[in-house]
Amino acid sequence: MSDKTKAFLEGGPDDLPARIVPIPPPGTDVKIEWRGGYEHFRATPRHADTHEGRLRVYEWWERTELPG
Repeated sequence: MSDKTKAFLEGGPDDLPARIVPIPPPGTDVKIEWRGGYEHFRATPRHADTHEGRLRVYEWWERTELPG
Protein backbone atom coordinates (compact mmCIF):
# COMPACT_ATOMS: atom_id res chain seq x y z
CA MET A 1 0.00 0.00 0.00
CA SER A 2 1.29 3.47 -0.88
CA ASP A 3 0.63 6.68 1.02
CA LYS A 4 0.93 9.65 -1.33
CA THR A 5 0.54 12.18 1.50
CA LYS A 6 3.78 11.31 3.31
CA ALA A 7 7.48 11.18 2.49
CA PHE A 8 10.40 9.22 3.95
CA LEU A 9 13.50 11.34 4.68
CA GLU A 10 16.90 9.79 3.99
CA GLY A 11 20.24 11.26 5.06
CA GLY A 12 20.88 14.47 6.97
CA PRO A 13 21.31 14.64 10.74
CA ASP A 14 20.93 11.37 12.65
CA ASP A 15 18.87 13.08 15.34
CA LEU A 16 16.01 14.50 13.23
CA PRO A 17 12.77 14.23 15.21
CA ALA A 18 10.94 12.38 12.41
CA ARG A 19 11.80 10.53 9.21
CA ILE A 20 8.21 10.34 7.95
CA VAL A 21 6.72 13.76 7.21
CA PRO A 22 3.85 15.27 5.20
CA ILE A 23 4.71 15.47 1.52
CA PRO A 24 4.96 18.97 0.00
CA PRO A 25 3.21 20.09 -3.19
CA PRO A 26 4.72 18.61 -6.39
CA GLY A 27 8.03 20.19 -7.36
CA THR A 28 8.72 21.41 -3.80
CA ASP A 29 11.55 20.29 -1.55
CA VAL A 30 10.93 19.21 2.05
CA LYS A 31 12.40 21.80 4.43
CA ILE A 32 12.75 20.87 8.13
CA GLU A 33 13.65 23.52 10.72
CA TRP A 34 16.26 21.93 12.98
CA ARG A 35 18.95 23.17 15.38
CA GLY A 36 19.20 26.76 14.17
CA GLY A 37 18.80 26.04 10.48
CA TYR A 38 16.92 24.15 7.83
CA GLU A 39 17.59 20.67 6.48
CA HIS A 40 16.60 20.38 2.81
CA PHE A 41 15.47 17.14 1.16
CA ARG A 42 14.71 16.53 -2.55
CA ALA A 43 12.41 13.94 -4.07
CA THR A 44 14.00 10.88 -5.64
CA PRO A 45 12.40 8.29 -7.94
CA ARG A 46 12.85 5.72 -5.15
CA HIS A 47 10.34 4.42 -2.59
CA ALA A 48 10.84 2.85 0.84
CA ASP A 49 8.71 0.28 2.64
CA THR A 50 8.00 1.70 6.11
CA HIS A 51 5.69 0.93 9.00
CA GLU A 52 3.33 3.53 7.42
CA GLY A 53 3.36 1.92 3.97
CA ARG A 54 5.37 2.46 0.81
CA LEU A 55 6.58 6.08 0.73
CA ARG A 56 8.47 8.30 -1.71
CA VAL A 57 12.08 8.83 -0.59
CA TYR A 58 13.32 12.40 -0.19
CA GLU A 59 17.12 12.61 0.06
CA TRP A 60 19.02 15.21 2.09
CA TRP A 61 21.00 17.62 -0.07
CA GLU A 62 21.87 20.72 1.99
CA ARG A 63 21.57 22.66 5.22
CA THR A 64 21.01 26.39 5.50
CA GLU A 65 21.57 28.39 8.69
CA LEU A 66 19.04 30.77 10.21
CA PRO A 67 20.30 34.33 10.76
CA GLY A 68 21.29 35.25 14.25
